Amino acid sequence: MSRHAFNPPGETPPSPMYSFGASAEGWVHTSGIVAIDERGVTQHSGDARAQTDFVLCRIGKILAQRDCSFDDVVLAQIFLKSMSDYQDMNSAYATYFPSNAPARFCISAGLVKDDWLVEINVIAKAK
Repeated sequence: MSRHAFNPPGETPPSPMYSFGASAEGWVHTSGIVAIDERGVTQHSGDARAQTDFVLCRIGKILAQRDCSFDDVVLAQIFLKSMSDYQDMNSAYATYFPSNAPARFCISAGLVKDDWLVEINVIAKAK
């Protein structure tokens, strides 16, 4: 098996121990993506819906690096700082997966920074 780690153009990972995505044998995995911009600044503090949209937009760019889209996602793993943000997250999520949604789970978890409300990673099957 040959694994290839990658980052979208213009995106620098926050650490040398981190890649935004990795692919192997036709599968694409993203890292846990949070609402930070290319400078590492948190976006949309206090707004779980906007953070979810920001995160999924970034995930779309990562998937595109391996010619994948949201239609190719088979599993989404979602971590929320608070389950009180579940409905807001779902309203943004539904715009990316309006039908034929992938398998997923959503759990409440302590995220690394206090202003991060949502973290998502996905697994997709490349065409």
